[in-house]
Amino acid sequence: MNRYKLIFNYAGHLLVLFIAYYTLLHSSPAHSMQTLVLNTAVGAPVSNESQTGFADKVVGEALRRIGYKLQTVRMPAERALINANRGIDDGDLLRVAGLQKKYTNLVAVPEPVMNVDIVLFSKNQPDFKVAGWDSVASYSLAIISGWKIMEKNFGKLGDKVEMIKTDNAEQSFTLLIKDRVDFVAYSSWSGLNYLKKRNITDVKVLSPPLASPFFYVYLHKKYKKIIPDLAVELKKMKKDGTTQTYFDEILKPLMQ
Repeated sequence: MNRYKLIFNYAGHLLVLFIAYYTLLHSSPAHSMQTLVLNTAVGAPVSNESQTGFADKVVGEALRRIGYKLQTVRMPAERALINANRGIDDGDLLRVAGLQKKYTNLVAVPEPVMNVDIVLFSKNQPDFKVAGWDSVASYSLAIISGWKIMEKNFGKLGDKVEMIKTDNAEQSFTLLIKDRVDFVAYSSWSGLNYLKKRNITDVKVLSPPLASPFFYVYLHKKYKKIIPDLAVELKKMKKDGTTQTYFDEILKPLMQ
């Protein structure tokens, strides 16, 4: 009798341990969090492959707070939007407002992640006076294909401006350094980071900015239910100092 009681107790202990292990395993963040795949064409220091850029950290933390894990996929700007709109991937990490008019399956999270200065970089014209998009008329410039705010505004100038579209910052700045274009139009943070990493000192950022738009996360409409919660967390992070901490760590050093 005692032998059977001992076996029963032993089996009972094993069952309890198994249930405890199973509960722990499946309640851990690694198993409970769904991964959201967001495309991006944005470069460092805003986003990078190791997901330690400013937008990576901000969006990643906001998603973590609502039970999701961020995974970014880097691809050309136009293809990133097409894939996200088709639902091949779950959304786009960082874009200007209004893209849902063309990409109708995408929904913007209403709380902005950041605002970014769109600026001109110049090698041979450091004293050029920037006076809006029209000021580049009769000049040549390079932009990255798929950056909608630039394609739209420079496109209004028609033949008045020579606009060369490139695949990435490397191509754009190479054209500038080799005197193939007068300007590169790019985001201030990514441009400054590019120049600093390569110790390029003869290219200057011009002021004032062409524009300083807010940038937003876009999700495929199948995730529209989580958009309000994600917006709330992005706003909370600004209030609790998390966003400022990331700014001080990642972006502020480029201002020095």
